[in-house]
Amino acid sequence: MKETNIAPCFLLIVLTAFAFGCHQEEKKGISDLVSTVKEQYAPDKRVALFDIQWSGDTLAGETNLPAALKALKAKMDSAGIEFFNAVTLLPEAGLDGRTHAVVTISVANIRSAPKHSAELATQATMGTPVNVLKKEGSWYLIQTPDHYISWVDAAGIELMDDAELAKWENAQKVIFTGLLGYVYEDESEASMVSDLTAGNLLEKLGESNSHYEVALPDGRSGYINKSTAAPFIDWVASRSLTDDNLISTAKNMMGVPYLWGGTSIKGVDCSGFTKTIYFLNGQVIPRDASQQVNEGELVDTDKDWDKLRVGDLLFFGRKATEDRPERIVHVGMWIGNNSFIHSRGRVRISSFDPNSPNFDEYELGRYLRTKRIRQVPSENIVSVDKVLN
Repeated sequence: MKETNIAPCFLLIVLTAFAFGCHQEEKKGISDLVSTVKEQYAPDKRVALFDIQWSGDTLAGETNLPAALKALKAKMDSAGIEFFNAVTLLPEAGLDGRTHAVVTISVANIRSAPKHSAELATQATMGTPVNVLKKEGSWYLIQTPDHYISWVDAAGIELMDDAELAKWENAQKVIFTGLLGYVYEDESEASMVSDLTAGNLLEKLGESNSHYEVALPDGRSGYINKSTAAPFIDWVASRSLTDDNLISTAKNMMGVPYLWGGTSIKGVDCSGFTKTIYFLNGQVIPRDASQQVNEGELVDTDKDWDKLRVGDLLFFGRKATEDRPERIVHVGMWIGNNSFIHSRGRVRISSFDPNSPNFDEYELGRYLRTKRIRQVPSENIVSVDKVLN
């Protein structure tokens, strides 16, 4: 019988296993570094992009956060980890400096992926400036003024470089103050150039007694009736978060259909509705209910409605338990008299008064808290003139 020396084979197996274990340990350590930096700089993937992976000896992926990438590289250098940096820092170079854009249709649908069948993430209205991060086919990954990062079809925006954006920003503008309307080819209003929704912004080219001559961000031009518009600078100066203004704006949208991702008069989801109310009164607030709930000061958690004031935001959802966290799923705005207005199915008024015809037992049962964001300073809430002009 032939003898076999198994010692070298066994040693090879042990060394291989050891090397594999070390590699796995190193991979886990680097993944932990990536996670630590991501948690610090980009805890909310909706508003910050930090998609970085470790493969072999290479850092790969992409981010729009130079400071985060710099911090990660410093941590890896400090740990003595040698690596090849293949991370793409956005905006991508292929944009050739056209890293800005302005929305040029009444409402641009901004989606979670670069295709029309993807989930509607949010919307942006005409005249809104956005940052452009990269291109894929006929779609652009953009970041809106409320920092939301999603995809828009090229037809919805006009790409601009720094000089072109500055020219747009410095131009005289008018804002559409009606709910729905049109830019017309001429003052006869017989033919249309584009539809309009509340808050659309256009460049002012001239005016007559009855009309403004305007240009859209992509250069198309036409006329809008003065009765449905105002000089932007005058409109901004007139914005005030009074009780009457907030209630009037909200009630003007009564019956508007619920639209997941909607933030315009054409359709709104719950947080898109509260965002639109505040936008049309001069303030840009965070996009989603789970972001809005982090703003302002706490007013109530005990259903003490006497503490609430007009404009306060009410949040609803699932309470935290031992084995699952709290989940914010809905938001509405208090309008007084035990009532709030919100978008559920359509924009509607609900009441916490059992004797009211608008009594809403369902929302009462999932009420969590009320926050006050009006006149409460926050870096996440800015004046509309700092965003649009």
